[in-house]
Amino acid sequence: MAITILGDKEFEKVPSIKNKVLRINLNDNIYGTFAEIGAGQETVRHFFRAGGASGTIAKAMSAYDKDFSDAIYGVEDDGRYVTEKRLKKMLTHEMQLIEDRISRYKEPNKIFFSYANTVATIDFAKKFKGHGWVGIKFQITPEGEFNEIILHVRFHENDARLQQLTLGTLGVNLIYGAFYKHDNPKQLLKYLYDHIDKDQIEIDTINFSGPQFDGVDNRLMSLQLVKNGMTEAVMFDPNGNNILPAAILYKKNVLALRGSFRPVTKVNMDMYEKSLAMFLEANRVNEKKTEVIFEITLSNLRAEGEIDEEDFMARARLLCSLGQTVMISNFKEYYKVVEYFSNYTKERMGLVMGVNNLIDVFDAGYYRHLSGGILEAFGKLFFKDLKVYLYPMKDPKTGELTTSENLKVHPRMKELYKFFKYNGKVVDIENFDPSISGIFSREVLRMIHDGEEGWEDLLPEGIAEMIKSREQFGYEGIAYDQQK
Repeated sequence: MAITILGDKEFEKVPSIKNKVLRINLNDNIYGTFAEIGAGQETVRHFFRAGGASGTIAKAMSAYDKDFSDAIYGVEDDGRYVTEKRLKKMLTHEMQLIEDRISRYKEPNKIFFSYANTVATIDFAKKFKGHGWVGIKFQITPEGEFNEIILHVRFHENDARLQQLTLGTLGVNLIYGAFYKHDNPKQLLKYLYDHIDKDQIEIDTINFSGPQFDGVDNRLMSLQLVKNGMTEAVMFDPNGNNILPAAILYKKNVLALRGSFRPVTKVNMDMYEKSLAMFLEANRVNEKKTEVIFEITLSNLRAEGEIDEEDFMARARLLCSLGQTVMISNFKEYYKVVEYFSNYTKERMGLVMGVNNLIDVFDAGYYRHLSGGILEAFGKLFFKDLKVYLYPMKDPKTGELTTSENLKVHPRMKELYKFFKYNGKVVDIENFDPSISGIFSREVLRMIHDGEEGWEDLLPEGIAEMIKSREQFGYEGIAYDQQK
């Protein structure tokens, strides 16, 4: 493929949408179906117009009427149509039809695929911009096992026609990537935005599955979405599966803990357990309708200007092993976290912080980019009845505890801090374990690197064993030195 030289950088020339489609249409072996609901047959239109479509398209359909859709794919328990479950039903159903109706005896070299999308574009009032699920089920060898790539998109354009055009381009990029870039999922992700601006459409969830992607960790794919600017935040569950933020946060009470978790310590878990107990009691909320989110920002993932993916995966696996839901975001300021959650829920919210984090919140320097400065930020942060749960910090030298009562902020912020403190917006975490309040992740990390004894006792049960067995956070180098 041609390389265009621009200054000191090399850019791979991006093939046009038509050229991508022609490469697929002119491949005698790629053969499949298109099922598109909600925005018309925007993807398959490219294949019909490019020429040679008869060699690629076995069937194209749009079960636009709900009764027709239910008759083909079944009725959903929740009555919804734009869901991941619906998309998977579409892919499975259409693929089964291909296998049933296309003779392997007559077509021994065909590799089958089924592409589907179910979307809702912008409404007439332009209040809801729309979203959708897009996916492909495909083989890479004749009669081989099937692989899947499923993603969720959120539309940002204000015109339904433009959204349809963008969806069609995205669909072509996905199909092309599945067949010609499946060996490099990270690059495949980037190619999804060929001929699409990132402000047109957002991809906030993606999952790869099947034998071709056995070595793919979807948590790492989540990281790529944020790292590449495809979305502001992603979430994954304790099993490591990417989950749709809207689905897990909708009408839920949210308690969020931000940290580096490098590694997760006994203090982190004490913060979680004690703040959750206070959150549930004070707000009289149902625990089943409450989500606890462990959040890591990109700024906490950077080492020497670059994101250390291996280090990220180490933290993610440890948190998941403790049964936690993790969010990766590009939010530097806390008020942006609150704004993000408020897109999906209007219920109670709480933020759990250490002393140093709260001091940073009251640093006016973080808000110079806002026309209203720190007051604008705090108006967004402390909306409704949001509370900050503060975990006391013990001075390792003097043993003195810093709480909300004796915390020191910049002199100019002192009165502002008092206002929020004495209006109940900042509360101290009660019943914390004072014996562990002096544990810091950075100190544990140093001990691991320096080969000091005793760091294992500072971590939750089972975490040290995982770090050792996987040789994480520099433990490999220590083991090597000991062997020498």
